[in-house]
Amino acid sequence: MSLVGSVEMPRQGKKYRDAREKLPRGVKFTPGQALELVKDLSFARFDETVEVSTRLSVDPRKADQIVRGTVVLPHGTGKEVRVLVIAEGEKAQEAEAAGADFVGTDYVQQIQQGWLDFDVVVTTPDQMGKVGPLGRVLGPRGLMPTPKAGTVTMDVGRAVRDIKAGKIEFRVDRTGNVHAPIGRVSFEIGQLEANLEAFMDSIVRARPAAAKGGYVQSVTVSSTMGPGVAVDPNQYRRRA
Repeated sequence: MSLVGSVEMPRQGKKYRDAREKLPRGVKFTPGQALELVKDLSFARFDETVEVSTRLSVDPRKADQIVRGTVVLPHGTGKEVRVLVIAEGEKAQEAEAAGADFVGTDYVQQIQQGWLDFDVVVTTPDQMGKVGPLGRVLGPRGLMPTPKAGTVTMDVGRAVRDIKAGKIEFRVDRTGNVHAPIGRVSFEIGQLEANLEAFMDSIVRARPAAAKGGYVQSVTVSSTMGPGVAVDPNQYRRRA
């Protein structure tokens, strides 16, 4: 991603510099205009991820100002998500029917042995006694299932379907920023706009009561390799 909050990360290469030079200085665009620019300025030979970075007026060091949640992007992320479900009996069958890639309790031992060929873990509450010790492996990689993320649940079928449909989890980082993928450069503008809208609605709804001033400080969209394009944050401030 090109920006962390409002501080641009250094880039190397002529293609990036050329793309950056095409951006008007100090201009904040509508979501549609910004996403058009992201697509126009992308230059990689692969289908780049389109990402959003929003800076919030919160202090993540304080427990009452943590911003986190989940959102189902209406058009998905464009990434095939590999879902592991740790469950038994009917719940395992439910997960398989919903399209889970890996199902069963045997995977606990495989993870302990170093297997990590999955993107999301879903489990039922009764399996947390087995899954809990995996926190040392899954936690640092952001893979540990939690009730708040909807990945510790008895409704494993719905959880799998939502994840496959484009459900993502977000959490504010220690600098007050939230980052998330909202699609691919190959997506239509309308699809990217709808995904951005869904994400920002979730951010606004997740506003902590302790947040001060203008909650949404900045919003920036970019492709994996391209420069960040600033979105006018005022419309989100009015909602907050």
